[in-house]
Amino acid sequence: MQAWHQHETELNSSARKETILVIDDSKANLDYLNITLSDAGYNVLIAMDGTNGIEQAYNEPIDLILLDIIIPKIDGFETCRILKSNPMTKDIPIIFMTALSETGQKVKGLNLGAVDYITKPFQEEEILARIQVHLKLRRLNLELDQQKQQLENRVKSRTAELSEALEELKKAQLQLVQSEKISSLGQLVAGVAHEVNNPLGFIFSNLHYADQYVYDLVHLMKLYQKEFPNPGSEIEEEMETIDLNHILEDLPKVISSMKLGTDRIQGIMQSLRNFSRADGDQKIAVDIHDGLETTLMILQHRLKARPKRPMIEVIKEYENLPPVKCYPGQLNQVFMNLLTNAIDALEEGMGNGAWGIESTPNSHCPKIHIKTELVEDTKVLIRIADNGPGMPEPVQNQIFNPFFTTKAEGKGTGLGLSISHQIIAQKHNGMLQCISSFGQGTEFIIEIPLDAEDE
Repeated sequence: MQAWHQHETELNSSARKETILVIDDSKANLDYLNITLSDAGYNVLIAMDGTNGIEQAYNEPIDLILLDIIIPKIDGFETCRILKSNPMTKDIPIIFMTALSETGQKVKGLNLGAVDYITKPFQEEEILARIQVHLKLRRLNLELDQQKQQLENRVKSRTAELSEALEELKKAQLQLVQSEKISSLGQLVAGVAHEVNNPLGFIFSNLHYADQYVYDLVHLMKLYQKEFPNPGSEIEEEMETIDLNHILEDLPKVISSMKLGTDRIQGIMQSLRNFSRADGDQKIAVDIHDGLETTLMILQHRLKARPKRPMIEVIKEYENLPPVKCYPGQLNQVFMNLLTNAIDALEEGMGNGAWGIESTPNSHCPKIHIKTELVEDTKVLIRIADNGPGMPEPVQNQIFNPFFTTKAEGKGTGLGLSISHQIIAQKHNGMLQCISSFGQGTEFIIEIPLDAEDE
């Protein structure tokens, strides 16, 4: 009885009584097993045929099944096969009970998934010892499965934490790339502006005197022509050779054009400095239209007509907006990314023959539409739309993912839109949305608070 006492000790430490289902058509066997197993501390269920046994196994929490081979309706082998084929009952250990001693029958039962055999007539110690072993194995398997599930859950949780940390690291790297890019650009522009401004200032300051000198000389020449209408044949021939009248008329215009050119250069340099200026720790209130205009000026060379495609028309609808509290340098970077993408999309359409210069109606010429508006006196919307080829939904769902790009290798890093989304969402507490349909163009919508608090 040593096995019985050991089993009783283990059972007393268990949280619940284990249930054994006995399937046998012999009432004498059922009575014997019911008494023996109940006295041993088990909960016992009884079925006298395979169909009823299967039904109970489906509806009750069973820990082990004692199954006779020869039973009514369906035999023990078929009952075992059905139980092992169902996910609900496949892990319940099955011990066959038989008076048969043929090796072939035992092998068949084991191949069907049974774990052991008990031979009739029963021996109490043998029954309890075999049941105890297989119940213990079942408990260990259940504990192993539970630990495995806990380990899998911990692995999933840790993997999710690592993925989140990796995503945060990528975002931090993107911000560093963006900050370094703006900083490098600002340093470059500052250096170029310094080198250009010195000779430009010299030219600009001297143009004022040149303009006055030219005016005086032209006035003097006209006085000479008035006082000496017949200067002599040699002077008259020289006047005709150099076309003096044209010079007197055109020279002031040349000086005026030079002044406009220097003004334009100064404006460009100032725009570059404004575009690439480093942002401080706090937001400042600015006119966002200045940022849009500066960006368009920098991209002007890409908007102009080329031999194989028409000019890209820019349509502007600017609402009268109050100053917006933002990081202007970073916001300009967003404008640059969105407008560059729009131009790239339009040029892709041009490359596919979407806009032919000679045959295409003007309504289908490449266009970029920029619209600003004030919403509820608290938010500003900036819409940048193009009438390019648009994007299919699978592409649209990924455009803000880091390093995702549809451009050819070497023509895009996949960082522009990701950085733009980060600047708008995290730095300005706003939203950046994309609305696009394949063949219907693309629109990006920037929404930022009018007066957002600093981080």
